[in-house]
Amino acid sequence: MGIVVVTGTGTEIGKTVVTAGLAALAWAQGRSVAVVKPAQTGLAPGEPGDAQEAARLAGDVAAVELARFPEPLAPATAARRAGAEPMRPERAAAAAAELAERYDLVLVEGAGGLLVRFDDDGGTLADVAGLLDAPVLIVASAGLGTLNATALTAEALRARRLEPLGVVIGSWPAEPDLASRCNLADLPQTAGVPLLGAVPEGAGALPAEEFRAQAVHWLAPQLGGDWAGPGAGGPGPVR
Repeated sequence: MGIVVVTGTGTEIGKTVVTAGLAALAWAQGRSVAVVKPAQTGLAPGEPGDAQEAARLAGDVAAVELARFPEPLAPATAARRAGAEPMRPERAAAAAAELAERYDLVLVEGAGGLLVRFDDDGGTLADVAGLLDAPVLIVASAGLGTLNATALTAEALRARRLEPLGVVIGSWPAEPDLASRCNLADLPQTAGVPLLGAVPEGAGALPAEEFRAQAVHWLAPQLGGDWAGPGAGGPGPVR
């Protein structure tokens, strides 16, 4: 996997922590890694963004932020309100492709969900993935409503002839409810892609060294970890 695009079924569901976990595993294997955030919103200049946070947790990883807009809105809206040039999918794809010539793994983390607009012409993260011909990892929430949102995301990818790599639960609760436990079995069937991990809630607050040591247990072998699925040392399905 030279380039992987990381999207989500919504916002604030753990994309950055999952991206950091992927980066940490690759770095631990001796691979060079770059994390790219095409459009960061909701932060003032100088505040650490998602790419910087992923790099902090993951290790000696390059953090590349292509554009920043201060208001916590969709990138197209935030750019328009700031009177700034929006992020174009072509620019994001070109930057990722250039980094892929220098790094073993490039992780492109979107903003919000797959079809959140980067510009007023309708460009999205799906367009970036299409230009790169890159697999897309879906980060989903654990609880009620995630089956529909994840299935819609996977369907949108397939409609664009893009490859959904799999699903990772971005924040697995310490005390999962019935819906969350049932979703472990239902997510792969509903979305038609494998469940490739579950990151425990609060993982992003761990000290960086502990995060790196634990990340291998959160992600499946396809992503470089040793997570063997529900009931095998990780979260288990409902009985």
